[in-house]
Amino acid sequence: MKLKEINSLVELFFKKLETKSTEEKKELFLVSLKNKNLTDTLSGPYTYSWENIETKILILSNYLKKIISKGDRCILLSENRPEWLISDIAIMNSGGVTVPLFTTYSEDDYEFIVNDCEPKVCIVSNFDQFEKIKKFIKENIFIISIDEFDKEIQFFENIFLKAKSNFKTLLEKKIYYNNDLKRNDLACIIYTSGTTGNPKGVMLSHGGILSNCEGAKEILKSLIKKDLPVFLTWLPLSHSYEHTVQYVQILLSAKVFYAESLEKLLPNMSIAKPTIMTAVPRFYQNLYTKISLNFSKQKGMKKYFITNSILLGTKILNKEPLSIKKKFINFICEILVRRKIRKQFGGKLRAFVSGGGALDQKTGEFLNSIGLPTLQGYGLTEASPVVSCNIPGKIRIETVGPPFKTNKVKIAEDGEILVKGENVMLGYWNMKKETDEIIKDGWLHTGDIGEITKEGNLKITDRKKDIIVNLGGDNISPTKIENLLSLNEKIKQSLVYGDKKTYLVALIVTDIYENEKEIQLYIEKLNNNLSIIEKIKKFKLIKEEFTIENGMMTPTLKLKRKKILEKYKPDLEKLY
Repeated sequence: MKLKEINSLVELFFKKLETKSTEEKKELFLVSLKNKNLTDTLSGPYTYSWENIETKILILSNYLKKIISKGDRCILLSENRPEWLISDIAIMNSGGVTVPLFTTYSEDDYEFIVNDCEPKVCIVSNFDQFEKIKKFIKENIFIISIDEFDKEIQFFENIFLKAKSNFKTLLEKKIYYNNDLKRNDLACIIYTSGTTGNPKGVMLSHGGILSNCEGAKEILKSLIKKDLPVFLTWLPLSHSYEHTVQYVQILLSAKVFYAESLEKLLPNMSIAKPTIMTAVPRFYQNLYTKISLNFSKQKGMKKYFITNSILLGTKILNKEPLSIKKKFINFICEILVRRKIRKQFGGKLRAFVSGGGALDQKTGEFLNSIGLPTLQGYGLTEASPVVSCNIPGKIRIETVGPPFKTNKVKIAEDGEILVKGENVMLGYWNMKKETDEIIKDGWLHTGDIGEITKEGNLKITDRKKDIIVNLGGDNISPTKIENLLSLNEKIKQSLVYGDKKTYLVALIVTDIYENEKEIQLYIEKLNNNLSIIEKIKKFKLIKEEFTIENGMMTPTLKLKRKKILEKYKPDLEKLY
């Protein structure tokens, strides 16, 4: 199957099905390790075969065609589960546009997005998710629930049960996949945090995501051997990174396991036995901490071989030559240390892929050295989202690898990374001015500063824009939170901090330096109206104001974050 000849994400799924025999269609495709309400069950976990998925997509597509017209937006608010993919493809197959929503958005974000995209349909997973959004759903929005919780709301399973009896008739009438979709058609609108406070709707095309899939296949082809790949996923499918990964999984005919939670990821790996796993830096940071703690408790010969596994593994990663003696010690390390570690992760892992934020170099070196190959990539939602990724066997841990062949990358005079290709977004929904500011002459201005190494790899050196990217890969607007903090008269100024961190902290400029409790109460109240990732966990009170005179503000009264951090970063780091 040539990806360049595929016109849509819908066609990708059905063309992949055409390559499968009747028996292959009955093989497992999606496996949920947590959802207990699925009806298509085999022995053990709750599962769907390729054939199950095909049937449900076609039935749901036919149902939605009676409700929506081409281009209508359809909200999808759900945790990761097989019905997520079913809904996503069915929406597009019926001519609609998927608008995925995070389950952790703030109430204000839900209200803004519903009003901004004006959906025709809202698919919610359960009562808990519906409660978050119901007050913003207008009468003309049709609601479908994955789990049954309200007799007045259309239930997923009822749609399938009513249609199964005449499913063969639907096929005979050639109610199959949508042939009218083109690569430059809008596939989804993924909202990402903006500096103005409100989320921005990134419009991604079918061709943009297909282009990303093509680049990913090129990177992963050396990892796909005789057996079909197995993925374990936990990053929300509403995240542009995981949203695209699910189509890479289809392309590779992978088996996909949905993890129970981040906390249960390791035991889930022993069940799923993944060959490839995509995650954000937070996961790898936690992994590094846990394994390092375990290593520190070892003594004697165990300690000796662990130390050498890290030392020699790092040398191999950096292409440094080993003596015959060191090669022999490394061989023993492979058997006694690395092989045992891989077994704890299911025993079949060929690569971790890190994206959605910068991976700490020390963490990357450590994981690679102990036998857990970790490929760091780079991207942003506006690029569908991947721009570059390290290649297995050619890992340069200090870089984010070479750019995908399906896009072009160049460095502007001021060092900003520019991207051009089919993967670049169509624009921001309802935001022409902001679109024109970020896409000029077809080049996407990423807001990141970088360089191209002599080997052709992309290296990120700084951030031009102020967006915080936490360890979970979430984009957070510090300006939005700072503006909310300043609504309190006791808070003169503030700076929110948390890049590559697990939570946010803040510097608070105030006159009531001794009365910390008053500030504490205000922040707690403010946190109630912020999403989980936006909440301020800790803060530091200071008296010195940020001014033009002390170099901490620009003439247009914008914070000089770099200058402020030169003085206060040690204080902020103590809050972690």
